[in-house]
Amino acid sequence: MKATVFIEPGKVEVQNVEKPKIEKPTDAIIHVLRACVCGSDLWWFRGISDRAKNSLVGHEAIGIVDEVGSEVTDVKKGDFVIAPFTHGCGHCAACLAGFDGDCMNKEEGGNIGYQGEYLRFTNANWALVKIPGSPKDYSDETINSLLTLSDVMATGYHAAATAEVKDGDTVVVMGDGAVGLCGVIAAKLRGAKRIIAMSRHEDRQKLALEFGATDIIAERGDEAVEKVMSLTNGNGADAVLECVGTEQSVDTAVKVGRPGAVVGRVGIPQKPEMNTNNLFFKNIGLRGGIASVTTYDREVLLDAVLKGKINPGKVFTKRFDLDDIQKGYEAMDKREAIKSLIIVSE
Repeated sequence: MKATVFIEPGKVEVQNVEKPKIEKPTDAIIHVLRACVCGSDLWWFRGISDRAKNSLVGHEAIGIVDEVGSEVTDVKKGDFVIAPFTHGCGHCAACLAGFDGDCMNKEEGGNIGYQGEYLRFTNANWALVKIPGSPKDYSDETINSLLTLSDVMATGYHAAATAEVKDGDTVVVMGDGAVGLCGVIAAKLRGAKRIIAMSRHEDRQKLALEFGATDIIAERGDEAVEKVMSLTNGNGADAVLECVGTEQSVDTAVKVGRPGAVVGRVGIPQKPEMNTNNLFFKNIGLRGGIASVTTYDREVLLDAVLKGKINPGKVFTKRFDLDDIQKGYEAMDKREAIKSLIIVSE
């Protein structure tokens, strides 16, 4: 089968590799239809983080169940499914508490290899999210939105959920990448009245406004803080969605929150330390982490997509065939695409 392999920083390629097999009774094999490139993939593509050469890559996909292990009863061969990157087991303390992103029974290295024709999916019985019907029942636009439920839309929602966004809130969204834009969608879905998107790229500003942002701030640092305070009569935001992970973004997120606000942090931390004193002196809460993909998909997001309440698939601004995966990575690396869609199989 064809699958994407990491060669070296700046280079991936499609190679013929062995098709995965059922290794555990809790496994399933997924025939991947569509995958995509994540902003976190750019870390190793740019050489910022280490990755083993010749390793399989990708952690977002939708597809058709090709085979299941003997203990998998919730899905069967032929089912159309979302394949979350989180692989929750559904019965450990983390999953039962609604934090399947921190499942205590995840297989090490299990959430890779999605950018290929077939995927071995661990903890398949609970973690896979079944989509009613088959791909032919849905428009191209809807299928793209369903794909976002494997990670990016659920991650944006996690920022809003952990920030405790509720009806009538004023929300600031830090970051205009695909996760930040999905955070805008999530804030609106949860009832936010005012959504201030931090963005300085015109194409992303337009999409943020389409998704529900009411205000755009292009400035950064202290200037951004001043702008937020001006827009909120000096009060600050009720909730802040931090979708970048840089030291400056986290610092700004804390500063733009009103006393007692909560920051929902889903930007992968780029430094191991942070100054928590500002949290203390403003009674700011800090939550967030790895998204609870299966939980959110089942409780909120799948229904929202199927009913047309949200259309997060618009974050895919360029599409590529699997054979052109290198171009898909380069488009995101050069900011020519907000998020690259990969067509693996029709």
